[in-house]
Amino acid sequence: MAINRRDFLKFSAGAGLLAGAGVETASAAAEAPPQMPKDALGILYDATLCIGCMSCMVNCKKANAEPGGALFHRETEGQIPYEYPKDGDAIYDAPIRLSDKTLCIIKAYRAGDKAVEPDTPASSFVKQHCLHCIDPACVSVCPVKALQKQPDTGIITYNKNRCFGCRYCQIACPFGIPQYEWSKASPSVIKCQLCNHRLAQGKYSACCEYCPTGASIFGRVEDLREEAKRRLALKTGDSYNYPVQHVDGRQRTEKVVEHYVDHIYGMNEAGGTQYLFLAGVEFNKLGFNPRISDMVYPRLTWSYVSHVPALIGALLVAGTVTRLVTQRMERNKNKDQTPTDEADAS
Repeated sequence: MAINRRDFLKFSAGAGLLAGAGVETASAAAEAPPQMPKDALGILYDATLCIGCMSCMVNCKKANAEPGGALFHRETEGQIPYEYPKDGDAIYDAPIRLSDKTLCIIKAYRAGDKAVEPDTPASSFVKQHCLHCIDPACVSVCPVKALQKQPDTGIITYNKNRCFGCRYCQIACPFGIPQYEWSKASPSVIKCQLCNHRLAQGKYSACCEYCPTGASIFGRVEDLREEAKRRLALKTGDSYNYPVQHVDGRQRTEKVVEHYVDHIYGMNEAGGTQYLFLAGVEFNKLGFNPRISDMVYPRLTWSYVSHVPALIGALLVAGTVTRLVTQRMERNKNKDQTPTDEADAS
């Protein structure tokens, strides 16, 4: 289809305005301070209570293989995505890291022959999955809004129907959480969505519901923060009634308080997260990257993402110009060839 000069100028101006509007809108979003919803939901994980039973891992897979879950696929409906299937039957499932089949994993730390401080445990477990950042870098770089932070709960959810596989989220996440289905013809990004599909059923995260010791508890982030502060105020050797499954639940278990590192991981890291950690071992020994600061990471990713609208506008203009030039060259070529063709025919 031919396009005249007036239409071309209109198109170019429109593309420039769209690019500028995109930059201005995104810039305002990048500069706005992160706000956590009042009723934001999250998890408090206490490594001093974890026994490494991996009930959280098993029930996470079961719950998320259901319709609406983060591991659900129509073509494999009814199947739990174990890591090591044999002839279709899972005989042993022991993943060593997060993957497109594993949203949640328990890892172990052992000091070995290294000297440890008095009252400091020589070993510990740690549970790894999406931290649901208050101001998530993965959401900020997603160009199609496949990843979104829910305004009421703060949970970061994923819409596979929007995703086109750029994998910017994998690069942007400071914790290295998002995984990708490399083996599928129509792949998706895989990450914990805090069992968002179970909330409509009146349930909550399976890893918390099935934790037998209260190492993982679910609830409002503000309540979880207060619970974490109460525990840090306890003295080693004290007795405390730890909530099990839910921070507001009636079920409690009385245990002797073990040594705590005087820090709640996730209060400030990466601008704050809705998944909080307590531990008796320094967090860098549990696999947490010490280079992750209190920086709100979308401030960092913005320096790259801000160029995307302008780049799209430039590509649109360049493509239009190329098409115009090509059309003109084709018309001129046809004009030059027509008299010769007529003469040859006669």
